[in-house]
Amino acid sequence: MILRLTGLSAALIALGILAPASSATGGFTTAQAARGASTYAARCSVCHGAQLQGGAGPALTGTSFRQSINASYTTAAKLLDFTTKQMPANAPASLPAQQYADVVAYLLQRNGFSAGDTALTAQNAAAFELAGKRVMAQTPANGISLEIQKAAPPINHVYGPLPAGANVNVSDDMLAGAATDQNDWLMGGHTFANDRYSPLDQITDANVASLTPVAMAQTGMTASFEATPVVVNGVMYLSTPVVGNQMKILALNAATGARIWETTYNLLPFKICCGPVNRGVAVAYGNVYAVTLDDKLVAFDAATGKEKWETKVADPSVGYSETMTPTIYKGSVIIGSAGGEWAIRGFVASYDAMTGKQRWRWWSTDPKTYSGDSWKSGGAMTWTTLAIDPQLGLLIFATGNPNPDLSGINRKGDNLYSDSIVALDVDTGKMKWYYQEVKHDVWDYDAVSPVVLFDVTDNGTTIPAAGEAGKVGWFFILDRRSGKLIRKSDPYVRMSENMFSTPTKTGVEMLPGANGGAEWSPPAWSPKTHFAYVMGMDQLMNFTTQPEKNVAGQLRLGSAFTNVKKGAVQDGRFVAIDTNTGKIAWTAMTDQPLIGGPLVTAGNLAFMGEGNGAFDAFDATTGKKLWSYNLGAGVNAPPVTYVVDGQQYIAVAAGGNFQLDYPLGDAVAIFKLGAGTAAAPK
Repeated sequence: MILRLTGLSAALIALGILAPASSATGGFTTAQAARGASTYAARCSVCHGAQLQGGAGPALTGTSFRQSINASYTTAAKLLDFTTKQMPANAPASLPAQQYADVVAYLLQRNGFSAGDTALTAQNAAAFELAGKRVMAQTPANGISLEIQKAAPPINHVYGPLPAGANVNVSDDMLAGAATDQNDWLMGGHTFANDRYSPLDQITDANVASLTPVAMAQTGMTASFEATPVVVNGVMYLSTPVVGNQMKILALNAATGARIWETTYNLLPFKICCGPVNRGVAVAYGNVYAVTLDDKLVAFDAATGKEKWETKVADPSVGYSETMTPTIYKGSVIIGSAGGEWAIRGFVASYDAMTGKQRWRWWSTDPKTYSGDSWKSGGAMTWTTLAIDPQLGLLIFATGNPNPDLSGINRKGDNLYSDSIVALDVDTGKMKWYYQEVKHDVWDYDAVSPVVLFDVTDNGTTIPAAGEAGKVGWFFILDRRSGKLIRKSDPYVRMSENMFSTPTKTGVEMLPGANGGAEWSPPAWSPKTHFAYVMGMDQLMNFTTQPEKNVAGQLRLGSAFTNVKKGAVQDGRFVAIDTNTGKIAWTAMTDQPLIGGPLVTAGNLAFMGEGNGAFDAFDATTGKKLWSYNLGAGVNAPPVTYVVDGQQYIAVAAGGNFQLDYPLGDAVAIFKLGAGTAAAPK
């Protein structure tokens, strides 16, 4: 899938410093580079650092720059062309041509190229050769090497004890009984079914208007905040995005937001397309488990936050990264991997929860359905929350796009198991069944919204089902015993008639865009309404071909896509889908595309957040908006609900979204009913 970096990030993912010596001169002016420095500071430094040293995005100096220049960007024209067409990631091709040229000039200056008398432009850039030039190395202003060689150990602070009587040693029995737990939110999707449904009903459609914020827990990490909190006996555990090559794992008082402990984890270099995100932790056996962008699985003590062990999952230098919430089941920690924009192969892997030792690994590209050896770099990543059916012994999940995302020339075939819903034996990792939503995808229509498990009625028979909100715009409902399609819903977003047209050099405008449909946003499902609640988006996009070579560790998309903004479709839809019929029960429109995730409760409420900072509650049956509170930063994470000392709380992260350029923040907001508000009768 594609959630690309702000500013020039994705275009420059592999850039670094050239070899010492000198001779490349004259392709830009000093004044132009100075202008580029200002644009870089505003649009790029948040990812790549004020000194180009890297952070959420890789450093823009180093060995990889030489490799990238020699392989793909041999002239300034090629670098400028790629940057102009694909950046900024949240609004490609939206900056004035002058600013693109200025930023490229600044990067060349900082990497040792000497200025001349002629400004860099699209018309003269072809004459400025980059490959093979020997230029003066630049020392950063602070005198520190820009290439991080070794991460510092985690920094742990304990601010106070756990609340009295708070047992945070989550057992397998507790996880298995999460659906009926009246107090806690024990895992990312609430249950193994990923239904994000709570049986709590103190807060209802009758009293939600008095919902009031009682705490704003600020993490100090302002960036794209997508994590789902986990709550165990009044203790809230969560992870932050990465800022300055650091992320935090925190334990908070779930009623007050006060810190109990905080651990700052230092990361080694990594490559990302999709923002400096982490979608949450898992808690079990006295541990807190988290994954990192530099591809580690780490265990921390749930009482103190001290690190217990870490395991390297895959090689971040070639594009692997970890963003998902781990899944815990019977002594195992199960994860997949992000990185579908690089020429790598997806997988799902299981690890011993006590030691971090790998138990099994399933690879997600099938050699028989890729031409030649393209399966070795064929993508099909799994990077969103996994579901489990304990009765059938199945691990069920969705997979991402094949690689390259938007060009299938060198990977002919169906490209299994990309864009699919897949079931494995949860104990062994052996495949049980699959259903492919899109064959040979060249539109980035991957299946990345997490699978949710529920029962449906078909011809009077109750069937155990698995549902997935595809980016292609249908909600797919399968028999989870066999993988057979029961039904797919009516479209929940707009679809153009040419939505499966092949991208061309001149471009093809299509709906849904490359973001969907539904992005990574998890759905919710209510046993009361039998509705699946899906956050969707309409984004008209222009797809153009742009073939690229396969260079290890370098972004490989195969084409480009850009939003068509002038007078075009750019909005959101909060949709309720009747899973027994596939019909749309109701739709609530929003001015901006939706990304994050909903919560549905027994109080007949469906909660979700918007990019403009609004946190909303709807009647789960009718779709009528009942309440809204603006948190000042994009509410682009899934909310949760739980009980502390007899009071029901709602909590949600408000930190914006990297991909869609929604306002950033660093807080978790905690709500409960206002004083004097009576809970509805049960």
